[in-house]
Amino acid sequence: MQARLAATDLACRRGDRLLFRGLSFECDAGEALHIAGANGIGKSSLLRILAGLLRPLAGSVLHEGGIGLVDERLAMDENLPLGRALAFWEHIDGCRDPGRAFEVLDLASLMEVPVRYLSTGQRKRAALARLLNRNCPIWLLDEPLNGLDTQAQKAFEALVLGHCDGGGIAVVASHQGFALPSPRTIELAEYAA
Repeated sequence: MQARLAATDLACRRGDRLLFRGLSFECDAGEALHIAGANGIGKSSLLRILAGLLRPLAGSVLHEGGIGLVDERLAMDENLPLGRALAFWEHIDGCRDPGRAFEVLDLASLMEVPVRYLSTGQRKRAALARLLNRNCPIWLLDEPLNGLDTQAQKAFEALVLGHCDGGGIAVVASHQGFALPSPRTIELAEYAA
């Protein structure tokens, strides 16, 4: 798994408000980065820029390897049972071993439950299962522990550690603490305009 992510002199404007500017960093295989800051400071916007879903006001992003984003949006058909909703993405993403993610994230008992009935924590675990099944080396995680109980939080932190140990990159935007391997932290307030 070859991975690299670099941002150079990024700036972001949302509406009339300049959220941050002059932000640069590099992450190589096996590295983790914690993006910290208060609500509304631009953490989610930064991850969307890194994922290519939002155009920066200035600067550039370069990456080697596929990117997977987990945020508050669950990109699954709300009317399908979870198993069928995940199967749709498994086919698109070319997943070869979906059972691993179901087992690790304790989703097997939820396969027949329509997505619309899943709790916040169950939705987060479903999004993480899709990320695991995509087998992409760069993980962008927006407030990944929100809605997870203590056991699920520890399991997910272990998944991220394993991902980085295997040569992946994790960028975690969170106002909560998160166990990361040798993390570097960017306080987004330091780049506020």
